[in-house]
Amino acid sequence: MINSRLSVAIHILSLLASHPRERVTSEYIAGSVQTNPVVIRRLSSLLRKAGLIESAPGIPGALLAKPPEAITLLEVYEAVFAEENLFSIHSGPNPGCPIGQNIQRTLNASFERAEQAMKNELARQTLAETMEHLFA
Repeated sequence: MINSRLSVAIHILSLLASHPRERVTSEYIAGSVQTNPVVIRRLSSLLRKAGLIESAPGIPGALLAKPPEAITLLEVYEAVFAEENLFSIHSGPNPGCPIGQNIQRTLNASFERAEQAMKNELARQTLAETMEHLFA
């Protein structure tokens, strides 16, 4: 399902990259994103597991784990969407209907090609390049 997780994750990383020498708290990030700090902490946990940010228990705030030039948007996407597919197909269509019999197989092929094209594009862009556009 398409949602705002990817853009919020990129927002988080951009804030961390713009403060390279200081730990940025989830409260500060939440103020910029205009969301609850819990949302930021959940996404930050996924980003930490993917090796994109560093944080430590008992120490407020997080740091970018590697330079913005070394982080592709595909890495961010994969961190926040893990095993999820971009598109989902409704389950249980009527097998007695000629459309229902074939819709899943037909759409799977199209959706897989579309998702791969998106991933190829995200792999070409780094966090640093994204940030260049933020300040242009």
